[in-house]
Amino acid sequence: MDQIILVINLGATSTKLAVFENETQTHGAKLHHSSSALAGFSDIVEQKEFREEVTVKWLTSEGIALESLTAIVARGGLLAPIPSGTYSINDTMVEQLAQGRYGKHASNLAALIAYDLSQPLGIPSFIVDPVVVDEMEPVARISGNPKIERICIFHALNQKANAKKVAHFLGRRYEDLNLIVAHLGGGISVGAHKKGRIVDVNQALSGEGPFSPERVGSLPTDALVHYVFDGGYGKTELIKQFVGRSGLVAHLGTNDSREIVARIHGGDEKALFYFETMCYQIAKEIGRISTVFCGIVDQIVLTGGLAYSTELVEEVAARVEFIAPVTVMPGENELEALAFGALRVLTGEEEAREYKECS
Repeated sequence: MDQIILVINLGATSTKLAVFENETQTHGAKLHHSSSALAGFSDIVEQKEFREEVTVKWLTSEGIALESLTAIVARGGLLAPIPSGTYSINDTMVEQLAQGRYGKHASNLAALIAYDLSQPLGIPSFIVDPVVVDEMEPVARISGNPKIERICIFHALNQKANAKKVAHFLGRRYEDLNLIVAHLGGGISVGAHKKGRIVDVNQALSGEGPFSPERVGSLPTDALVHYVFDGGYGKTELIKQFVGRSGLVAHLGTNDSREIVARIHGGDEKALFYFETMCYQIAKEIGRISTVFCGIVDQIVLTGGLAYSTELVEEVAARVEFIAPVTVMPGENELEALAFGALRVLTGEEEAREYKECS
């Protein structure tokens, strides 16, 4: 039986949709939402009806009947830490995402919409490898302050999908390899994939590692304390500043690597300096994480939108290829990763996990 899967991936100002027939994408779109269209919503959850309507209208415009779908899969939102896998969307998950119990983000809505659409149709709905996938070893969680534990929020979906692809290309099992996967996008995460588990990774949302096109990365503690107290910043303003207004956009006024590279080719020495600095920090993070494997690494994988930049790839690879061969798999490939995660369950290759209440 052919599986017709609707894929929903929501960003802050975009709705990415696709339909897959088995392993082949037959339809796809990235719908942008203007600030004015979203201005009337005071809370992320309030956008649910609007985003769901957009999804149904797109299906109608593509001539795809809801009744033709056999499953719906969504990008997972902010939930309790969970192991990697494909999860059935259940009432507990829906309740926690709607409440924003573990944080509010546009990705929370995707699962809510998937569940809402699937129930009347009597078909399953899933999420796959959400950002809260947590397979870290106990030693990786410890910081120098007993009251602050390192947490795991990163680009799990793309990291896992590309790690498995690389294993396939190498003709080996993912569970037999030591891989370093660097997701390079608006945020940057570098994960240690040890025999099928991501045992350590920098907290990519707002906390650690290299600065990125729009995130601050690791900071000196004393300077951070002075910055906060001397500036009189509130928590909300500070988070916005560090998550969306730092990194390259703070130094160069843009988070677009293509524009920065064009400026470099035009002789902009400031753009060159900060671009190379980001590459330096990415390479340093890869080197740091290689110690998890005592230096025995099968492959380094560079993925995400920034991996389309030849300049960035060459700069990073030159610094890290002494550790292991470098494979470049540009782009996020999230829609495919979501569809394939659902397909593995639908074909019986994998069993769907059940999301449970976190005590």
